[in-house]
Amino acid sequence: MSGISRFLSALGAGSSEAARVAAAGVSGLAAAVTALATREHRPIPVHVLPQSNGDHELSDTAQVELAAKGPWSAARLRETLRTHLKGDRVIVLANREPCIHQRRPSGEISVQHPASGLVTALEPVMRACSGVWVAHGSGTADRESSDARGRLEVVSEDASYLLRRVWLNEQEEEGYYYGFSNEALWPLCHLAHAHPIFRRSDWQQYQRVNQRFADAVVAEAGCEDPVVLVQDYHFALVPRMLRRRCPRATILTFWHIPWPNTERFAICPYEDEILEGLLGSSIIGFQTPQYCHNFLESVDRALEVRIGRQELDVVRQQRTTLVRPYPISIEWPSRWSSSVPDAVTCRTDVRADLSLPPDTKLVVSVDRMDYTKGMEERLLTIERTLECWPEAAGPIAFVQVAAPSRTRIERYREFGEKVRSEVDRLNQRFGRQGYKPVVLFNRHYEPPEVFRLYRAADVCYVSSLHDGMNLVAKEFISAREDERGVLVLSRFTGAARELTEALVVNPYDLEGVADTLRAALAMSPIEQRERMRALRSQVAEYNVYRWAGRMLLDATRLRQRERLQVRLAGRTPRRLTRTTA
Repeated sequence: MSGISRFLSALGAGSSEAARVAAAGVSGLAAAVTALATREHRPIPVHVLPQSNGDHELSDTAQVELAAKGPWSAARLRETLRTHLKGDRVIVLANREPCIHQRRPSGEISVQHPASGLVTALEPVMRACSGVWVAHGSGTADRESSDARGRLEVVSEDASYLLRRVWLNEQEEEGYYYGFSNEALWPLCHLAHAHPIFRRSDWQQYQRVNQRFADAVVAEAGCEDPVVLVQDYHFALVPRMLRRRCPRATILTFWHIPWPNTERFAICPYEDEILEGLLGSSIIGFQTPQYCHNFLESVDRALEVRIGRQELDVVRQQRTTLVRPYPISIEWPSRWSSSVPDAVTCRTDVRADLSLPPDTKLVVSVDRMDYTKGMEERLLTIERTLECWPEAAGPIAFVQVAAPSRTRIERYREFGEKVRSEVDRLNQRFGRQGYKPVVLFNRHYEPPEVFRLYRAADVCYVSSLHDGMNLVAKEFISAREDERGVLVLSRFTGAARELTEALVVNPYDLEGVADTLRAALAMSPIEQRERMRALRSQVAEYNVYRWAGRMLLDATRLRQRERLQVRLAGRTPRRLTRTTA
């Protein structure tokens, strides 16, 4: 079936009708959509995006090879590493650590799992790889939970890996993390109405801390050609630093957040240094093909390089860096599923915990407290929804989990205060004795608690104004083993490219989203099941092990080619002597 046929079928066209329009080509598409729009309303996404999983960059042979070996799993990833990397050590570098040791007021040490999409994706990969995770040790009890070199073995079920913590003082953390990373690069890369702030002192700390982490990776490598997975915008300079120390290293850098267009990125005073740093990578991965092209445009504008538009590569100083889309995902099945009760139990218990009637319709959102997540727009949408919600439809409640984030930055503190003030206003307007329509949990939630909310929800609303991927959408899908619940998803997330059976919306269109939320809450169980079954199939097939496997297989091909070139360069051609008769 062609793309046009699939599109029209999703909108409700019959197979013969879809076939006629497909035969007519794109010219007949607008008329067909207009005709279909007059039919009975079904909550189909207003903005239908092409499905993307990144495999379109693979050759036909590679795609067949990927499919022939069955579903990607932790076991398959381990086998891939054994077969192709032959015991080579895999090192992950990320600012966020997979577990944080905190000392409670009672003196007891507790372990927290960060509210981080990066950790959600990488932790199961590290359990499969049994490598080394290098990260910033940020917990109040991290030092006493590690050895003298900042090392700690992380054991989970039948797998383990090494965590190497790097310590930063307050001045380093302020400049590198809160300053340059999150007041400069974060707003620079997100189109969410916050201007970046560039301070020279922050940039200097960013440079110094990047060198500290690069040194830690080299210390853990133990060889001349390690495989290093550099994660995200905190470490844009590390790939080049590693390349200088380990010229034969295979460095895969994954940029989790959006990469903006070239005009926007050019406002960064340190544009050239960041691009040069990233080009120390063997491969640079982004969430979507568009971000790949944006990056190539930035490089082409700023540096003297050769760009391969078809090959998606950059050649600089006789070194080639590949640029590839690798849409990130989550583990499947989730290890948290077995620790959470079934959906029926969660529905009952959560409503009881919130003092809500059993028949309450529940909309859940889970985020960090961040201005890019669209919380202000979401609360205004909730207000529109409550204004039009018929009393006969029963009670409705909105639960917002907002983990505290970057509270040392004034912009984030002000944003948190504004969100809490808006929640209070809505509850004063629409609440009554014993009932608050909006419930805000402004604290850290452990994964099992979040999964419990997902299973209790009728709707999960993800309203990001700009997001690289957003794994909350995929986590909600993985939690719904009952094949119920509806995902309402911002079109400005990378996830919207893949999860086309969600109700895809524009979070700035407050009335339009309110209409979609009401349609989602009224959706029939049959349609919920059809959509959720398709969504679960998508996330199951394109899970985090496939994401890591594709990157590491690409790295393997590079390593093999580069090692062959080294061997050939080391051979002295046999000199031919001329013979005379």
